[in-house]
Amino acid sequence: MKFHRLPALMLVAALAVGACAPTTTSPAPPSSVASPSQPVASPSAAPSAPAPAAPATVRLALDWTPNTNHTGFFVAQHEGWYADAGITLKIVPYSGTAPETLVGTNHQAECGISFQDSLTFAAAAGAKVTSVMAILQRAASEIAVLESSDIRRPRDLDGRTYGGFGYPNEVPTVRYVIQHDGGTGQFKDVVIDTAAYEALYAKRVDFTIPFTAWEGVEARLRGIGLRYFAFTDYGFPDFYQVVLACDTDWLVRQPDVARRFVAATVRGFQLAADDPDTAAQMLIAENPGAFDANPQLPVASAELLAKDRYYVDANDNVGTQTLERWKGYSGFLYDQGLLVDGLGKPLAKAPDYASLFSNDFLP
Repeated sequence: MKFHRLPALMLVAALAVGACAPTTTSPAPPSSVASPSQPVASPSAAPSAPAPAAPATVRLALDWTPNTNHTGFFVAQHEGWYADAGITLKIVPYSGTAPETLVGTNHQAECGISFQDSLTFAAAAGAKVTSVMAILQRAASEIAVLESSDIRRPRDLDGRTYGGFGYPNEVPTVRYVIQHDGGTGQFKDVVIDTAAYEALYAKRVDFTIPFTAWEGVEARLRGIGLRYFAFTDYGFPDFYQVVLACDTDWLVRQPDVARRFVAATVRGFQLAADDPDTAAQMLIAENPGAFDANPQLPVASAELLAKDRYYVDANDNVGTQTLERWKGYSGFLYDQGLLVDGLGKPLAKAPDYASLFSNDFLP
């Protein structure tokens, strides 16, 4: 889901899968579905070659202003690991156009920050985009209510008001969770985008879906108590909250450049997993002024992401993805009739889930 731009959920997506109304430190709301292009082809990586004498430029499209979903990129930049790999990284700031569109439709960036749901929507619509690494290995968005409320479990959300973001997978996801806790899944949906967080705190809505490692941390720093309901606690398929999406055609044309870029990026996120405080300081140093309004937020967020092992899989690996997870959550989107082609018509058959991602470019 994206609920971090949501997510992810789309929330989630996500999901992205990325707090209050956006500021220079806020992650984004759920991403928009990318515009149609051509069907996605599965890239394959070629054997590595020595780094070229002239650095290759890789344009990375951000999904929002810099935040801890991006830490590994800024760590690798700060430490010179891209330069060592013969890569010149060019950050493309978020300007309102979804990274999936810039990467897989307009081809104005080689790679971008995405979410499992956003990438699935984009690929279904024809964008040529492939996930080459999982940045966050599991869902980091959860349903949240005020800790002071009388809502104790998801079925208590029946008849309540949800502050949403306008993405098609939000309501089906929340309904699924409520129904799997014994409720009817009937609730009011008010689309207010990132204002949903402040609306919850002011008790104008009863629940929303924050990104626990950003909006959740920000709420805690403000002394706002939240109670969470994790999707997976109620049988919902887990998903890659944040992924690195790249232009499928570029992966075919420049597999060695892609491999070197991904390897340096994985190294950056490995440091974020192992030493979050140092990584957070590098994120801050590479983005002067971006976190002045709340300098504790990126540090506390980095610590939570590392402590709760969002960056690594069960085997302590950074970046890996599985077909099972792509089939699980992306399959939910298909089963709900949410995947549409470039003409806006529901897909007649399930997508090739294996074509949505590749582990071939991981070190």
